[in-house]
Amino acid sequence: MRLRRLALACLFFAAILPTCTAWAQTTDEQRLIEKVRDAVIKELRSGNFFQEQVELGIRNYIRKQEQAQAAARAEEERIATEKAKNVRRVNPGRDHILGDPKAPVSLIEYSDFECPFCKRFHPVVQQIIEAYSGKVNWVYRHFPLGMHNPGAQKQAEASECVAQLAGNDAFWKFTHAIYNRTLSGGKGFPLSQLAPLGREIGVNDQQLQECIDSNKNAARVQEDMQEGIDIGLTGTPASILLHNLTGEVMLKVGAQPFEAFKADIDRLLQPK
Repeated sequence: MRLRRLALACLFFAAILPTCTAWAQTTDEQRLIEKVRDAVIKELRSGNFFQEQVELGIRNYIRKQEQAQAAARAEEERIATEKAKNVRRVNPGRDHILGDPKAPVSLIEYSDFECPFCKRFHPVVQQIIEAYSGKVNWVYRHFPLGMHNPGAQKQAEASECVAQLAGNDAFWKFTHAIYNRTLSGGKGFPLSQLAPLGREIGVNDQQLQECIDSNKNAARVQEDMQEGIDIGLTGTPASILLHNLTGEVMLKVGAQPFEAFKADIDRLLQPK
């Protein structure tokens, strides 16, 4: 109703103005113009016109911002995925692999033993490997963040010592044990307990401590991290789904749930 009155007022103003301007510039004419103008303004103010226009402008602005942000995220993801295509291919002689080494798909995780999100994500990857037994294997690579050192770096070095002293299975037992027990954050697992933890899983604790103290695996850990940096990784956990035959990759960042991986893994496993 108010919009109709507004429209009628505007039509009236448009119709009367030519007639008014034909008169002499009298006081009555000026008063009439001002009266019509004031009536239109009053009608606008008394209704919701201005409020509706402001709200419409705000909604349009928010929508454009959301579209711009979505486009920016999509472009960032595209660039990140392009870089991830350069991930080092799985090498059983170099990598720590859980599951069938000949599985068509590998989940390559760059992780930090002291990262709370990695701790949360660890059982998710275990679930994936169990659900896709023989089809997906798990490749663990180190990415100790500076904020979590010296803990993350030394734990990674210790895991490499365990692998050298007792093999791949011991590496994974040690890895699972740290993620189960650490409180995360850089000081979540005492470094003094690394050798005793190794003893629990059957590793000679004296030899393990000597290996840890020697820093012999510091460079090995940093090699993994540099590889991650070179393909654009900045945080943990960062996972790359790699089809070992076609070379197709999919980058997954953060502690995402099982469901976030399922559709992508199913697509990668479709007959090529």
